[in-house]
Amino acid sequence: MLASVDTDLDDGPRTDRSATMRMCAVTREVRPIDELIRFVVSPQGEVVADLKRKLPGRGLWISASRRAVAEAVRRNHFNKGFKRELRIVATLSADTETLLVRSAVEALAIAAKAGQVVSGFAKVEDTLDSRQARAPVQALIHASDGAPDGIRKLDALVRPNAGINDELHRIPVVTVLTSEQLGLALGRSNVIHAALLAGPASKRFLSRSQILVRYRMADDDKNEGQAAENATKKSPIQTVRTSATQRD
Repeated sequence: MLASVDTDLDDGPRTDRSATMRMCAVTREVRPIDELIRFVVSPQGEVVADLKRKLPGRGLWISASRRAVAEAVRRNHFNKGFKRELRIVATLSADTETLLVRSAVEALAIAAKAGQVVSGFAKVEDTLDSRQARAPVQALIHASDGAPDGIRKLDALVRPNAGINDELHRIPVVTVLTSEQLGLALGRSNVIHAALLAGPASKRFLSRSQILVRYRMADDDKNEGQAAENATKKSPIQTVRTSATQRD
């Protein structure tokens, strides 16, 4: 086992691919880093989330859930872990979720600029129903506050495209952002539906959305050890892909 696995601290971001497991400072469970969030201390002495795992300095790893981050604040894990008195805001768990949302919005905006997003009910419907799309559909996106009727109609197009029991090719359905947040990413108002076309930028958006889903859904389970599994089962990203989560 790697030496980096049995500690919740690191001495800085790693450039190699070997450090894929870390220990959560709250639960003391060893998990893949895709299920954790790295926190560092800013030059001003504040604890901040390092979502891209690139900020300099020592890092403390916490399970990617609101409850775990809030518990780390409540039980003073950051001061203990970094062995110093720090400025820790009571809203750190909510602030971290805001950063995760912003990260997903930015990733979607990049995908849109790369021509990998189609928005609007009619355009999305045509893209899903057409075999002549310029790229395969990577995912279907709905605003979390969208009307159920439109969502049902487009979801009905996704299911036949998947094929019976063809789980490896089912199209994920992403519902992690509101209409306002989708509009911010795509530069237009009242965005309810979008189709994500295949491409590197699209994979990045899906990866960041999955992290946001895990952060929110893990709190639905009282058993922290079962949170990651149940978050996947109940995820608004309805995907059955078995490959590892794409990384930035």
